[in-house]
Amino acid sequence: MPLSIRSALAGLGLAAVVAMPALADGLKDEIAPTGKLRVAIAISPAGGAFWSTRTESGHAGVPVDLGREMAAQLGVPVEYVVHQNSGQITEAASQGTWDVTWLPRDPERESRMLFGPVYEVADATYIIKAGSPITSFATLDQPGVKVAAVNATTTMRGAIAHLKNAQVTGYQTYDEIFVLLKNGEIDAFALSRDQLNKMAQKIPGSRVLDETFKKTVTAVAVPPGRKQAHAFVTRFMTEATTNGTLRKAYDANGLKDTPIRTE
Repeated sequence: MPLSIRSALAGLGLAAVVAMPALADGLKDEIAPTGKLRVAIAISPAGGAFWSTRTESGHAGVPVDLGREMAAQLGVPVEYVVHQNSGQITEAASQGTWDVTWLPRDPERESRMLFGPVYEVADATYIIKAGSPITSFATLDQPGVKVAAVNATTTMRGAIAHLKNAQVTGYQTYDEIFVLLKNGEIDAFALSRDQLNKMAQKIPGSRVLDETFKKTVTAVAVPPGRKQAHAFVTRFMTEATTNGTLRKAYDANGLKDTPIRTE
């Protein structure tokens, strides 16, 4: 092989070697601009595949475990940015305070951030206070009936669209609504069925309605404009669903009997 060709090929090889770290650095600059992967989480005792909880050593939850694994793949530290609900995470999407999150997706949020693959599909319904005569959606949707939902969430928007006569009011935290329901100050609470079934065990006499008013899908997301980051988290979640990472996160957070549901 002529020397000129060998030199050219060597130059191309060197360029490729140089370009690969540059691409990786470019991704890190976009997905972790502060040098840490800032994972937005929402804190609540509700559990499930979206909510996280506080622990003595920090935080626990499916998003916590997935964020830790993602940061490890990127080779950066992880930092958890705590919010009270998914609505607050959404409001902060354009403020540069977080880099990745896992939260319920709907058309309004799709206009404010970039979503990757869905990893959970949940049925939304209502839990009814103890002693209430309400037994169905028809008897729930009446004037004077007070329904609570976590403020600015996909479930709250779904409940408002679903109920034509009952009054839907948003509150900032799950804990606040739990106390209101337990004390009989509201008639119902809109949330996913799995979470409401757990709540019913803590409030004797309450019951979860059999009907479903909305399918809530939960997915990974990054702030708007971060196309490299979006491609990376999409690939991460696709692999996590097939290689056992997501199953491991479910099992470690009390969801061993919960199947992974994707679109």
